Amino acid sequence: MIISPDDQERVDAIEQALLARWPETRIAPSTERIAALTDILGSPQLTYPTIHVGGTNGKTTTTRMIDSLLFAHGLRTGRFTSPHLETYRERIAINGEPIDPKELIFVYNDIAAYLDLMDTKFEHPISFFEAVTALGFAAFAEHPVDVAVIEVGMGGEWDATNVIDADVSVMMPIGFDHMEYLGNTLHEIASTKAGIIKEGGFIVLAQQEPDAAKELIRKAAEVGADVVREGMEYSVASRAIAVGGQLLTIQGLHDTYDEIFLPLHGKHQAANAASALVAVEAFFGDQPLDIEAVRAGFAAVTSPGRCEVVHREPTVILDAAHNPHGAKALADTLKSEFNFDEIVAVVGVFGDKDAVGILQELESIVDHVIVTQSTSSRAMPSSELEKIASTIFGKDRVFEVSNLEAALDRAVANAIRPLSEDTVGILVTGSVVTVGEARTYLRKKFAQ
Repeated sequence: MIISPDDQERVDAIEQALLARWPETRIAPSTERIAALTDILGSPQLTYPTIHVGGTNGKTTTTRMIDSLLFAHGLRTGRFTSPHLETYRERIAINGEPIDPKELIFVYNDIAAYLDLMDTKFEHPISFFEAVTALGFAAFAEHPVDVAVIEVGMGGEWDATNVIDADVSVMMPIGFDHMEYLGNTLHEIASTKAGIIKEGGFIVLAQQEPDAAKELIRKAAEVGADVVREGMEYSVASRAIAVGGQLLTIQGLHDTYDEIFLPLHGKHQAANAASALVAVEAFFGDQPLDIEAVRAGFAAVTSPGRCEVVHREPTVILDAAHNPHGAKALADTLKSEFNFDEIVAVVGVFGDKDAVGILQELESIVDHVIVTQSTSSRAMPSSELEKIASTIFGKDRVFEVSNLEAALDRAVANAIRPLSEDTVGILVTGSVVTVGEARTYLRKKFAQ
């Protein structure tokens, strides 16, 4: 998309105005502010059907898959995800594409005065995330869309997205993340995330740890929601690795869908695909889906920054794994689906994340680690990360390059070995911001 300088300037100014708000990382757990804001906007989020996607890992990719399937079935779609990799326009997508700058400017101008009005009504002002969520809801109503697929930001019960009345909710695997807000046990975390299960609604449950599953099923029974579970009512019937992805057969609720090519790597992506397919089945009701639309929808799926190969020779893979569960899925995928003689990882994590757990999951598949840091104020200093990495990998396998671009340059230079037959893979991981900044830089670097 070519964006005029004037539009880009306005889009950037809107971003600065949003960023000046209560930050995304500081949360006052309540839907009181967003409910009052959407109310004054005329409840745009209730003017179209919605599918709500929660859980810990796989939410963004599954949301993108559901969006792609619905679009392939001929619907106008809205998609709300977070966080973004390169531009905040990615968070609000219409028909699979980041919102057009002109549409964004129009909708923001429409709601800006209401954001300021709400700031005066509550102890805490409207936050960055609440404002972007309201912007998405309003944009989808303005377009208008036939259906919106909404990813939960954090938790569920008090998340800003939870003012929708979803026709179908999807709960991806629950793991340990954001414990300062969600609790220290899977039971507590699941209890908060279960807040998206609506009375008399429909909930798709991806594979869960027993403690989480128990709590989710209890909540569904309490509100009278229909439950379908991965491994019971639906499953990945078969999976074969294929060039550029995998070939799947999915046992859905109403049919078995075969010869599905999914251009994403990893067993976890096959499981995500099964949950996405069943969510769409549930949305459409009792008839099987059109197999050709299903195949087209999956074939068109992209998931930037999720085991994404952005360059060959050397092969550079970006993966936004930022907790041990995500790092384990990444390690399993690299082990089973890629054939490198050596892997060099460029890793930058946030200071509040489980860096030890992430690095422990990567240790068995990574030969050398270059620890670095993104430009985010939340980034763990690379000197601190080096100490942690050295205890896990040993000092001789760890290098510190604090500047991310310099770290990427070093990894690429190390991977080019003209006199060697060895294939060297470069992995960039640890946080969404690390991967987003790397993606922007590498695209420029390799375009030269």
